[in-house]
Amino acid sequence: MSTPTSGRPRTGVAPVTPPPSRRLPGRGRHLLRRLLRPFWVVPTLWTVLAIALGLAAPEIGALRTEAAIPWLFPGDVEGARSVLSTIAGAMISVTGLVFSNTMVVLQLASSQYSPRVLRTFLEDRVTQHTLGLFAGSFVYALTVLRSIEGSGAGDVPQVAVTLAYAWVVAALAMFLGFINHITGAVGVDRVLEETTHSTRALLEESLSTRARQRGARADEAPAAGADDDLDAVLREARQGRHQLVVAGSTTGYLDGVLLAELVRCAAEADVLVEVLHPLGTFVVEGDPVALVHADGASTDDARSELEETVCAHLVVEPERTLEQDVAFGFRRLVDIAEKALSPGVNDPTTAVQTLDRLHELLRLLAVVDDPLPVHADDEGVPRVVTREPGFAGFLDLAVDEIAHYGAEDVQVPRRLARMLESLGAVATPAHAEVIAAKAAAIRSLG
Repeated sequence: MSTPTSGRPRTGVAPVTPPPSRRLPGRGRHLLRRLLRPFWVVPTLWTVLAIALGLAAPEIGALRTEAAIPWLFPGDVEGARSVLSTIAGAMISVTGLVFSNTMVVLQLASSQYSPRVLRTFLEDRVTQHTLGLFAGSFVYALTVLRSIEGSGAGDVPQVAVTLAYAWVVAALAMFLGFINHITGAVGVDRVLEETTHSTRALLEESLSTRARQRGARADEAPAAGADDDLDAVLREARQGRHQLVVAGSTTGYLDGVLLAELVRCAAEADVLVEVLHPLGTFVVEGDPVALVHADGASTDDARSELEETVCAHLVVEPERTLEQDVAFGFRRLVDIAEKALSPGVNDPTTAVQTLDRLHELLRLLAVVDDPLPVHADDEGVPRVVTREPGFAGFLDLAVDEIAHYGAEDVQVPRRLARMLESLGAVATPAHAEVIAAKAAAIRSLG
């Protein structure tokens, strides 16, 4: 790869700097989240811990002095076997109960709200730790049970059996907390709140990045707008430069861009990478996903290396997540509203509550300008162009389908009108025009 050239024009674009909450390198953070995402990971960790503790506890107990400790298990070998067998049998039964309750909640969430909210329940740490504690207590009891070989008083693993008691008490306390948690988790208010909270956190992180970009543009090119800057960057990139079409290496949803690392790689190669699709787009293996703009023609090996580098920094998953895809949070909320407005459910109040949450998110977007999807290196040279939805796109996503399915309802059109009126009062001039046009379109439906 060639070295970066410092003579390329700068456009007042802020260098890509991850916010404090995301200073872990993009690839490392992505791999860590991908590793911890499956439902079985936390229960498996508890099970491994139980095996290790079940092997170590009898050995630790054998090292203690002859002095009696009153709170240790006082029984004989047969008593220890009986206690551990009872614990193992009871804990595996309760583990099945926890798993069954979880399946019922998943079925209810899928049918009542949307299949898109299932991940929220599958990634719920309370459920995972509860299942892990009970599975771990079962495995721990079996592991300690196999260590009891003799029949004398000295063969009783008093420390290990006492720890089994303590583990059962902790598991039962966790079970009570799980019941309290799961009964509230299936309520519509909690589902809406959790989805909104996750989406808002991701949106605020995106807005902080926009603020840094706007500050850099104001320092260097105060008269340039976002559209003008983007047009200038793309026009300069396409004039007199070779283009390499990057085909997708896998099929799935474009779920993220490892931006900081991609900018660094583009700077090292002295190229501009143009991502062709917004997050959430379904891409098929072999279809174009990006363009690479380079100053000169590259060898076959260099082109192949560039393609592999770009594809490695585009995260394609079997399903959408809220790791970077803000629009997916909007989609979840809209799906809940549509399900509530369906003839089989007929719950317009839930649809109105969903509009309340969408109003909260849209207000954050209405008061700021649309993002400049141009990301620069440390020298201010544009290196990556992404496709990011603006306020108009989010407004369409939040309003159009709900307005269509709720047009004949009494509550929904009124709430939509109030929401648009409120947004128009605080929006930037450009966004206010979009809101006014949307309000007129909704009135025409009536």
